[in-house]
Amino acid sequence: MASEHAVIDLGDDEHKPVDRSGTTQGNVASRQKTTLRLVAVFVVGVVLGGLGVGELRDSREQRERSAVVTLVALPASVNSGGSYALGSVQLNGQLTLINAGPTPITIRAVRAEGPGVQVRDVGQPRLVRPGGTGQIIVDLQFECSIAFQPEPLSVRFSVETDDKQVREVRYPVALVGSAWQEIALPMCEPHT
Repeated sequence: MASEHAVIDLGDDEHKPVDRSGTTQGNVASRQKTTLRLVAVFVVGVVLGGLGVGELRDSREQRERSAVVTLVALPASVNSGGSYALGSVQLNGQLTLINAGPTPITIRAVRAEGPGVQVRDVGQPRLVRPGGTGQIIVDLQFECSIAFQPEPLSVRFSVETDDKQVREVRYPVALVGSAWQEIALPMCEPHT
């Protein structure tokens, strides 16, 4: 059997070779520009991403540092006066605060209750800079028969940190041998 092939005439009578030298160079140049643009965008993305990650890490470290509260508290002094009533001495004293943390703190409230002892702030917040000291005024009440135990009194502080968050921290305060005991005991003695 003879095979038949059909030929389709597209109407192009002239068969001229196509000059692709200019087109090829244009395509190569275009591809190189596109590749350079993509590399540049990639490099810029890597640099910006690296900066962003660094900023996030710095921000996280700053938040963590702002949340740290390292506080030391010591009985400082007693303001003049005081009163005795029904087996208890009431005084107005000062509590020295040392901020051993890395950022400023504001003491918003001070409270403590123990056997025969109550300590409360008088409502005046106190800003204490890092490494700095400050004093806060407190009202003190001591029940003469049991107030001065050898165990430290656990004092609770409401502290606003640099990140504007309020945190509660506790610090043990020794009452035995303190300025508070030195004033309160003589006031108790005539009545015991």
